[in-house]
Amino acid sequence: MKLRVSILTPIILTLFISTPTLAQAPAPVFLPPTPAPAPAPHYVNLTDLLSVAGPFSIFLDYVVKTKVIDTFQNQANNTDEGVTLFVPKNSAFNSLKQTTFSNLTEDQLKSLLLYHGFPKYYSLAEFKNLSALNPVSTFAGGAYTVNLTYDMGTVRVASMWSNPNVTSSVYSTRPVAVYEVNKVLLPLQIFSTDPPLAPAPAPAPESSKPSDLAPKASSTGSNPKSTDSESSAHVVSTSYLFSWSLLGGIMLML
Repeated sequence: MKLRVSILTPIILTLFISTPTLAQAPAPVFLPPTPAPAPAPHYVNLTDLLSVAGPFSIFLDYVVKTKVIDTFQNQANNTDEGVTLFVPKNSAFNSLKQTTFSNLTEDQLKSLLLYHGFPKYYSLAEFKNLSALNPVSTFAGGAYTVNLTYDMGTVRVASMWSNPNVTSSVYSTRPVAVYEVNKVLLPLQIFSTDPPLAPAPAPAPESSKPSDLAPKASSTGSNPKSTDSESSAHVVSTSYLFSWSLLGGIMLML
C-alpha cells in the first residue's frame, strides 16, 4: 500500500505542475487588415441624360433606333478616353425637310449620327488647341471629319453643309462631354447637294389700317360743296336774264 502511494504521488505532482502549462491558450496571430475594395467607377447613362437635359428627343430617338447609342455609351464607359457629343436641338431637325432623313439608307443614317461625336473627352477650353489640328476625325471614321474654330470662347463645328455653334455645355465632367448645337451636322459624303430646308412658315396677315376701315362716302349721298356751286350759278343766270329784260323794256318806252 505504501509502495502504491509513493508511486502515485510523483505522478500526481507532475500532472499538477504541468497542467497550467498545457492549459495556456496559444498566442494570437495578428493579420494585416484587408484593404477595402475600390469603388466602382461612375458611369453616365447617356440615354437618361439626353432625355432630361434638353429638347433632344429627335436626336435621341434616332440614336436609340439605330443602336448608335450603344457605341456612344461604350465609349463613355471608357474612363481613359471618354466621349464628346454634339447634340442638335429639335429645332435644328425641324428646319430640314422630313424627307432629308427618310431617304437615307440605314448605314448612311448611322454614319450621320456617328458624325456627331468624338471618341475622346474634350472640355470647352481644349477646343482652342484642338482647332489647330483640323480636320478632326469623328466616330464615323474615314473622311467623316469636321473643322473646329475657337474664337474667344465661341466654338463652331463646321461640316460641308452646316456650321453650327456650340450653344451650351449640357454636361462636361471627364470622361463625358455633351454639347448642344443649333444645327445638324451634314457631311458631304452623304449629301452631294445642299439638303433642302423646310418651307418657311407663311407670314401672318397684316392688320388692317384704320384708314382702310373708315366708311367711304356714298356715291348717292349729298355733296354740300357741289350744291353750293350749282345754287350760285343759278342765281347768276337769273340776274343776267332780269337785266336784259329790264333793258329791253326801257328801249321800247323810248
